[in-house]
Amino acid sequence: MPLQAPAPADPVLELLLSRLRLHDTVTTPYYIQLQRQIQALIDGGDLRPGHGLPSERVLAQALNLSRTTIKRCYDALRDAQAVASSQGRGGTVVKAAPRVSPAMQRLKGFTEEMRELGLEPSARVLERAVVQDRMVASIFGRPSNAEFLKLVRVRLADDAPMSREVAWYDLAVAPALAAWDGKGSAYAYLREHCGIELAWADQSVEAVLSSPQEGEVFGFSQPGPCLLLKRRSHSVHNTLVEYVEGTFRGDAYVYRLKLRS
Repeated sequence: MPLQAPAPADPVLELLLSRLRLHDTVTTPYYIQLQRQIQALIDGGDLRPGHGLPSERVLAQALNLSRTTIKRCYDALRDAQAVASSQGRGGTVVKAAPRVSPAMQRLKGFTEEMRELGLEPSARVLERAVVQDRMVASIFGRPSNAEFLKLVRVRLADDAPMSREVAWYDLAVAPALAAWDGKGSAYAYLREHCGIELAWADQSVEAVLSSPQEGEVFGFSQPGPCLLLKRRSHSVHNTLVEYVEGTFRGDAYVYRLKLRS
């Protein structure tokens, strides 16, 4: 089917109109044809992270299609985590999360883990506060008025969001953490500024659906599969130093274990 549209001023719209081709002779619905072709433009680098797609109304008018068709196309792109919702636009192209397969045989933090995989780690601090929390205190075996550093961060690899984690640190054990800005590796800060070497941890992994906060971080348009890691990290003196709950995007992580008989 020919595409009819006035000359666009939007360079992204101009690109789409020059490259999209819909076919009446196949049984594939128009929205799937559009979704596949736009995904190919993203994969090929023609549409890059940060590029904004035209609104449903604008693209529907430009392609002489219904808004429902464009909406279904954009929904499919969001479900594939290719674009994120954007005010006034059809969506914004996002950087695809790298697919990683970290080993679980040794205690290490996110920073070390990503560097071992050849990725550049970084963090975005969402919340940092010294708190008193009765539930957290019970986990650490501390009195209810004990103080902890609470840190909520988005962990990124090559600038792609990989996890949203909430961590608590016992300030009675590591008081110097109160001065830490939350950027970089917690394990390195504990070692270099607090004189604490973490020796072992109890960790559980379970499948969950993303919460609204996690979906916003990962660019999910609806709850998506994630891995919830809960870790209690101890010092060489068997003192609990860190309790962390990290939600990792399920489309980016594959954990592998080597099992022996």
